[in-house]
Amino acid sequence: MTKYILVSGGVLSGIGKGVIASSTGLLLKTTGLKVTAIKIDPYMNIDAGTMAPTEHGKSTSFDAEREVYVLNDGGEVDLDLGNYERYLNVTLARDNNITTGKVYSQVIEKERKGDYLGKTVQIVPHITNAIQDWIERVAKIPVDETGEEPDVCIVELGGTVGDIESAPFVEAMRQFQFRVGPDNFALIHVSLIPDMHGEQKTKPTQASVKDLRGLGLLPDIIACRLVSPQAVQPETKRKISMFCHVGQDQVIGVHDMKSVYHVPLLLESQDIIKVLQRKLNLLDVKITPQMVEKGADLHRRWQQITTGHERLFDTVNIVLVGKYTALKDSYMSVSKSLEHSAVRCGRKLILDWVESSDLEPEMQTQDPRKYHDAHRLLVSAE
Repeated sequence: MTKYILVSGGVLSGIGKGVIASSTGLLLKTTGLKVTAIKIDPYMNIDAGTMAPTEHGKSTSFDAEREVYVLNDGGEVDLDLGNYERYLNVTLARDNNITTGKVYSQVIEKERKGDYLGKTVQIVPHITNAIQDWIERVAKIPVDETGEEPDVCIVELGGTVGDIESAPFVEAMRQFQFRVGPDNFALIHVSLIPDMHGEQKTKPTQASVKDLRGLGLLPDIIACRLVSPQAVQPETKRKISMFCHVGQDQVIGVHDMKSVYHVPLLLESQDIIKVLQRKLNLLDVKITPQMVEKGADLHRRWQQITTGHERLFDTVNIVLVGKYTALKDSYMSVSKSLEHSAVRCGRKLILDWVESSDLEPEMQTQDPRKYHDAHRLLVSAE
C-alpha cells in the first residue's frame, strides 16, 4: 500500500512548501524507499504554460514558483516539480501536476458523456472523488530507474489553508485520509513564525492549525518556517506543541540556510524521518539490500555536496541577461544549472543579473546610468 504525505501551508503562500516537500522526499529516499511527488495548484488554468512569470505566486528565499518548468512529456508545470526532479532524481509527467482547471475539465467532460447517469454533479462528491482518484492513479506510476511502484507519494497542496480556491482539495484530502487509512496518511503543515524584534511569535501558526483542524485535517508534523538565519527557539517549539496538540518532536524548525540544499540535513537533524516512520509504519515496508545501499550512497553524496559547497573559495563570475530579472525565480532552472556546474568545477558561483532592456541603444539617452552599469557587468563576466 502506498504511503501518502500531504504538505500544506498556513499564514501565507510562498512559504517554502516545495523545498520542504522535496527535502522530506530526499530523506525518505536515503532510507531506500522509492518516492514520487504530486503538486496541486488550485488555480483554474489547465497548466502554467500560458501564465506570465509575475502570476505564479509570491516568493521567499525558499520558494520557487515563477518559472514554467517543462517536463519530459512536454507538460508545462509549476517550478516545484523541477525541485522534485532535482532532489529525488525522478522523471515526472504532466499528470503529476493537478490544477483546478484539469479536474473541472475532466468532470465536465464525463458529465457531457453521461457518465454520471443523469445525477446532479456537485463539488462533493464528484469533484472531490475525481481529485482522490487522480492522486491514487498517479501515485502508482513508476518514476525512477527501478520501474517499480513508488512506496511513498509526497502531495504538496499549493496556496494557503483557508483560501476559497483550495477548499475542494482540502475536503478531498480530508476524505482521502479515510480512504487510505491512518497508517498510510501523514500531514506536514508548514507555517510562518514571524520574528518581531528578536521575539518569535506563535499566534499565526496557532490560528492556522486551528483552521486546519476545523477542516478535518490534523497535522502530524508542524514545520515552523522562520524567515531569518536564526533557528527556531526551544521555547517557541514548546508553545506550538502545547497549543497545537502535537508532541515537541513533531515541531520542526526551518530557518533560512545558505543554500536550499542544506534543508534536508536540517530536517534530518530534527529527526523528521523517525516521526514519519512511526506514523506510517515505514519500517515495515520491504526494502531490498540494494535499495538500502543506494539510499546510503545518496546520503553520503548529498553530505559531500553540501559540505563541499561551504568550502569553496575560488569564484566564477557569470552574467545572466533576461527580460524578467527583477523576478529571479523566472530563470530558476538556468541559475540552478549554473550553480550545479560551478560546484562540480570546484567554484563558488557569483551570478549577476542584467535586464535586457537596459542594453538597448535608446536606454543610453533615457537612463545612461542603467545603460553603462549593464554594459559594465556584461564585459566583466568570465
